[in-house]
Amino acid sequence: MVKCAVLVVAAGRGHRFGGEMPKQYRTVGSRMILRHSLATFCAHPCVHAVRTVIHPDDLPLYQCAAENLPVLAPVFGGQSRQDSVRLGLESLKEENPDIVLIHDGARPFVDFGIINRIIMGVNDQQGAIPALSVTDTIKAGTDKNNQIVISHTVDRTGLYRVQTPQGFPYRAILKAHEDVKGMDMTDDACVAEHAGMIVSLVQGSEDNFKITTQDDLVRAELLLKGKGEKIRTATGFDVHKFTQGSYVTLCGVKVPHDKGLEGHSDADVGLHALTDALLGAIGSADIGSHFPPSDDKWKGADSAVFLKYAVNLVNGLGGRIVNADITFICERPKIGIYRMEMIEKLAVLMNMSASGISIKATTTEQLGFTGRKEGIAAQACVCIAL
Repeated sequence: MVKCAVLVVAAGRGHRFGGEMPKQYRTVGSRMILRHSLATFCAHPCVHAVRTVIHPDDLPLYQCAAENLPVLAPVFGGQSRQDSVRLGLESLKEENPDIVLIHDGARPFVDFGIINRIIMGVNDQQGAIPALSVTDTIKAGTDKNNQIVISHTVDRTGLYRVQTPQGFPYRAILKAHEDVKGMDMTDDACVAEHAGMIVSLVQGSEDNFKITTQDDLVRAELLLKGKGEKIRTATGFDVHKFTQGSYVTLCGVKVPHDKGLEGHSDADVGLHALTDALLGAIGSADIGSHFPPSDDKWKGADSAVFLKYAVNLVNGLGGRIVNADITFICERPKIGIYRMEMIEKLAVLMNMSASGISIKATTTEQLGFTGRKEGIAAQACVCIAL
């Protein structure tokens, strides 16, 4: 899989917007503008790392915007946006991504569709940027007696309005930025063009606008109100086989048994199924995409880490968990006497009322691998409101 990093540029002061607080830290729909895009990138299953370039004075504001999101530590920007991007790219050397997406922190409504198209449009020799065809008539103006008058009508054929994120092969765009240090380029695509790189255009979105003025902020609020609250449901399923041991871990509770469960982490089928359901509800693939079993870092890990990660992604997107339902499928051990303890454990992990959590158990009437007492399966269903 291509290793993709995202660099969110949020070091500007927003002078055109006005006010003491930089626009990226103003709120839209009760969340900071910057948090909207950070949460979206963090939830995308193909994004491996997210880093923000900020102004040194904004560190406390940034920490609030990024709270509980799985992001890299921020880096400080430079005197211009171009300097900030270069410094951010240099800071990603240790991550060594294959491609990097560079995004304006004041564009809160980037979506998975745009991210997908950019990632698919980038290869070793080519960058990709989102764009919209120019549909308005374009006039060129000139100053005449202190008044701007039309000089001519511009042919709009082949003209596009560009947006971010702009994606490039990482090493190529890093070198391109280092080569133009001190020059004044209008965006990262200009830097890539200067280096001779091909840059393709992919479909952007009218919703992916940049908040520059107070009117833009009003437009953003109206856009969110118009979308309303969306209800999403998803399911998860997991299986682990029995191995040597004296207990099994189910929904974070150690249940005594004459066997253990085999798995790369603690093999908690309940939490694994529930994590997959939450990730599915926000379109973020599955647990293996975020915590690959090939990574020794997760060997023997407490699966509560996985669940809390998924919960934070849901919350970061402005979502809340309405309810969660888990069914264990096994002949043994008996689940019932541990049900209340599991529910209380989940209520804490998901920061929700225990009344919205249900845990059940059933058998397959001695049919199949669970019927033969070879392992345990679990299925989960969740409902979230975004």
